[in-house]
Amino acid sequence: MLEQHIQESISKAFAELYSHDLSADQISLQPTRKEFEGSYTFVVFPYLKITKGKPEDSGTQIGEWLKTNTDIIRGFNVVKGFLNLELTDRSWVGTLHDIESNNDFGKLPSNGQKVMVEFSSPNTNKPLHLGHLRNNFLGDSASRILAANGYEVKKVNLVNDRGVHICKSMLAYQKLGNGETPESAGMKGDHLIGKYYVKFDQMYKEEINTLVHQGMDPEEAKKEASSIKAAQEMLQKWEKGDEETVALWEKMNNWVYEGFDKTYETMGIHFDTMYKESNTYLLGKELVEEGLQKGVFFKKDNGSVWVDLTEEGMDEKLVLRADGTAVYMTQDMGTCDMKHQDFPFDKSVFVVGNEQDYHFKVLFAIMKKLGRTYADGLYHLSYGMVDLPSGKMKSREGTVVDADDLLKEMFDTAEKHTRELGKIEGMDEKEAQELYRMLGLGALKYFLLKVDPKKRMLFNPQESIEFQGHTGPFVQYTHARISAILRRAKSLEMKTDFDVDKVGELNKREIDLIFRITEYIKALQEAAKEYSPAVMAQYAYDLAKEYNGFYQEVPIFNEDNKDKLAFRVALSSITAKLIKSSMRLLGIDVPERM
Repeated sequence: MLEQHIQESISKAFAELYSHDLSADQISLQPTRKEFEGSYTFVVFPYLKITKGKPEDSGTQIGEWLKTNTDIIRGFNVVKGFLNLELTDRSWVGTLHDIESNNDFGKLPSNGQKVMVEFSSPNTNKPLHLGHLRNNFLGDSASRILAANGYEVKKVNLVNDRGVHICKSMLAYQKLGNGETPESAGMKGDHLIGKYYVKFDQMYKEEINTLVHQGMDPEEAKKEASSIKAAQEMLQKWEKGDEETVALWEKMNNWVYEGFDKTYETMGIHFDTMYKESNTYLLGKELVEEGLQKGVFFKKDNGSVWVDLTEEGMDEKLVLRADGTAVYMTQDMGTCDMKHQDFPFDKSVFVVGNEQDYHFKVLFAIMKKLGRTYADGLYHLSYGMVDLPSGKMKSREGTVVDADDLLKEMFDTAEKHTRELGKIEGMDEKEAQELYRMLGLGALKYFLLKVDPKKRMLFNPQESIEFQGHTGPFVQYTHARISAILRRAKSLEMKTDFDVDKVGELNKREIDLIFRITEYIKALQEAAKEYSPAVMAQYAYDLAKEYNGFYQEVPIFNEDNKDKLAFRVALSSITAKLIKSSMRLLGIDVPERM
C-alpha cells in the first residue's frame, strides 16, 4: 500500500542522505492537516539527532530526495518540522487498481490466537433494558472486530439465573400468579416474570412500611419483612434441591429464556455458548483451598477467607464467607478456570458496566496471584451508563427503559420518518417493512456504538434516526445511493476495467476518497487494539461523508474518458464494499435501495 511504500522510500532516504539504517517500521506517517497541501505528513523532529540539521532543512532535504528518487511524490512543503507530501495522481489510481484487484483487501489473516468475549449477562427475573442494549451491541461488535483481525472468537453469555432476586419473582408468582402463563397473559415470558418481580417489590415495601409504623427501625424492618424472609427460605430450598421449588424455578426461567431469545433475534445477537450461574456458583471453592495452600489467601479468626491486595494498590477482599458459602468473587474465579478449560483462550474479554471496575481489578489480580498463565489476557471492556432525555419514553416500571419497547419505538419512528421523506417509492410492503427494521435497528446500534465505550452517553431516539449528520441512517442511505449508481453503470454496459495510465488528472475529492479507503485496515486494527467499535463507526461515517462530497462535486457519468468513467465507478464500488464491511462490524445491515 501507499503508506508502506512511502515509509520504505524514507528509509532509503535516511540511508543515502545520512548513512543511517532506519527501518520502515520505525517511520510513522500521519494524515496531513486540511489547511496544508499534501496527504501524508512525516514529522522530522524525532530524527534530528540523525540528520544533525534544523527541522526545516532536514524536511526539505528528505522531501527533495523523495521527489527526485521515487515515482510517487510529486511535491512537498515543510512547515517547521512537518514534511507534508503530495502524491502523484498515477500513484493514487494505481493504489485503487490494486485494491480493486485484491479480493482479500480488508481481510486480515489468522493470527492463531483465541479470544472469548462474554457479554449480555442478564438476570432471569426481568426483561432486557436499555443498558443491556449497549452491552449486547458492544459485545457483539467487539467480537466481530476481533474476528476480522484474525482472532478465533467465541461469544458467551453468563446468565444470572439463581439467587434471592430470582426467588423474589418466584415467590410473588406463587402467591399472586393464579396459574398465569405467557400465553394466557398475552405477554412475552420475560415481561411476565418481570411483572411479578415488580409485584414482589410492592408487597415488600408495604410490609416494611407496616413494620416501621409499628415502631421498628427501617433497616431492621427490611430484614424482618415476611416477604424477604420467605424469599431467602425459598433460595435455601432451591439449593437443597427441593423438587417443588426447582420445578417452579425451571418453568419460570424457561419462560424468560423464550422471551430473551425473541429479543436477541430482533437485535441480531447470538451466542456460541450459554453459561448459567446455577451451574457455576459453586465453582471457585477449590481455588480458595489452592490459594490457602499457596499462601495467596489467609483465614481470619471467624473462618472467613481473604486475599490481601494492598501491594497491588487495593485492599483486602473476601473470597469465602465464614459459613463456607461463596461470594461473587469465588464464583468468578472458578468460572475463569472453567471457561479456559472449555476454550483455551489467549484473551478473555468481559463486557460489563463501569460500576464493576474495581471487582474486575480484584479478580484479575487474584488470578495472577494464583499463577494462572492466562491472567494477563483478561480484559474488562468497561462502559458507561446510557441516559435518555427526560420525558422521551416511559418504561413499564417508570425507571428502566425496556429493550423491546425501545426496539419497537425505533422501528415505528423509522417508518414514520422514511415515509415522510418519500424514501420507499417503488417498494412493496414487505420490502418497506424490512427497510424500517434495518434503519431502526441500524440507528439504535450506531448511536450507542459511535460513542467511546468508556464514556457515559445520552441516547436521543429522534436524533439517532435522522438521515443527515453522524447517524446510522446517513451511512445506510449513502450505501443505497452508491448501489443505485452501480446499477446504472451495469445497465449502461460500460467498460468495467481501467488503464492506470489513461485515467489522467484527478480531482481532489477523488484523492481524498482513495486516501480514506486506504485507512480501512488501520481503523480495523485500532478498533481491535482499543476494543472500541466507536473507531469503526467513525470510519464508516468519515467514508460516507467523503463519498457524498465526491458525489456532489464530481459528475460520474458525464465523462467522455472511458477509463476515467470506469475508475469512478470502481471508486464507488470499493467505497460501498467498505461501508458495508464497516457497518457489518457494528452488527448493522445496509440497504441496496431506498
